[in-house]
Amino acid sequence: MTGSLDDPSTPFLALERGRVEANARRLQAHLERLGVSLRQHVKTAKSVEVAGIVEPGGAITVSTLAEAEAFADAGYRDILYAVGIAPHKLPRVRALRERGVDLTVLLDSVEQAAGAGVPAFIEVDCDGHRGGVHPDDPALVDIAATLEASGGQVRGVLVHAGESYFADGDEQLRAAAQHERDVAVRAAQVLRAAGFATPVVSVGSTPTAHFATDLRGVTEVRAGNFVFFDLVMAGIGVCSHADLALSVVVTVIGHQAGKGWILTDGGWMATSRDRGTSRQRVDQSYGLVADLDGVLFDDLVMADASQEHGMLAIRPGSAARLPELPVGARVRILPIHACATAGQHDAYHVVEPGSRIVEAVWPRVRGW
Repeated sequence: MTGSLDDPSTPFLALERGRVEANARRLQAHLERLGVSLRQHVKTAKSVEVAGIVEPGGAITVSTLAEAEAFADAGYRDILYAVGIAPHKLPRVRALRERGVDLTVLLDSVEQAAGAGVPAFIEVDCDGHRGGVHPDDPALVDIAATLEASGGQVRGVLVHAGESYFADGDEQLRAAAQHERDVAVRAAQVLRAAGFATPVVSVGSTPTAHFATDLRGVTEVRAGNFVFFDLVMAGIGVCSHADLALSVVVTVIGHQAGKGWILTDGGWMATSRDRGTSRQRVDQSYGLVADLDGVLFDDLVMADASQEHGMLAIRPGSAARLPELPVGARVRILPIHACATAGQHDAYHVVEPGSRIVEAVWPRVRGW
C-alpha cells in the first residue's frame, strides 16, 4: 500500500485495477468464442503492468518505438509497430530484431517497401480513415513484391476500422466490424493468389473487436482502448460508464457563483483537449465528474478548460443543482478519450473500485 487518493499532489491519474481485469476478461472471452487471438495494443496504457493484466508476455501492438523498446526490456518478443515506417527509424527496428525481438513494421507504399528489408504488414484501407491501400489496387501486389525483393517478408495484412469510433448504435458497429473483416480477408486472398504466403490477417479497433460476429479468415484482433474504456466508447454503446477504469483526480480551487462554475486545478494539460463526444448524441464536454469514491454527480460535467484550470458546471438544460464542493475537495474526472488523457501523465495510482487506497504506482512509457 502506498497511501490514499487524498495524498498525492493533483492532478494525477487513478486507475481501478478490478475494472481493467473485467474489461480484459470480457473481450478475451468474446474473441475466444470467435476463434481468434488478441494482439493487445499497448498505446492506450503504455504500461507493462497493465499489459500484464491482459496477457503477460503476449503478442502486442505498439504505436512508438519507445514502447517497443520498453516492452522488449520487459521480455515481450512478438511486437508489431503499427505506424507507417519512416526510413530513419529502421536502425532502431533492426537493433531490436538483433536482440531476438520479432518486431514487424507497417507500410503501404512501394517507396517504404523498397527500403525496409524487415518483416512487415501491408496496411489495407477499409474506410478511408487514414492510411492504407485498397485491396483491389494493383499497388498491393507491387508493394509485396518490392518488400520481398528488398530482403523483407510479407508477414500479413493489417486493417483498422477507424471510422467505427463515429458509429451510432449496434447495427452500425456490427456493419463496421463485418466490413473490416471482409476487406482484410479479400486483401489476403489477393496476395496469396499472387504467390505471397501472407500468414497473418490482422484487424482491429476497440469498437469492432466487441461487435464482430464473423471473423472467419482473420487470425488476430488488435485493440487497446478496451483496458480503460472512456466516454467516447460509452457514447457509441461499446461499454457503460461503470466500465471506465481511468479518471483524473483534481482539487477544487475556487468558485464562480455567477457563472455556475466550480474551478479545479485540472485543465486540458491534465485531461487533454479531446472533445470526442461533441459529435455524439450526448456531449460530455471535457468529462463527467465523480466524487473521490467514484460515484458520479448528477449532470455535473467538466464544461470548459484552460491550460491548468478546469470549470465544472451543471449540464445545460438539467434541473440538477451544483454540489457544494469546498476549496480543497477532490473529485475525479472521467475522460473523453482515455488514450489522450493518459498521455498527459507519467504514472497510474492503482486502486480497486470504490476504494481510495492506493495499492501501487505504475509508470507509463513516454516519448517516441
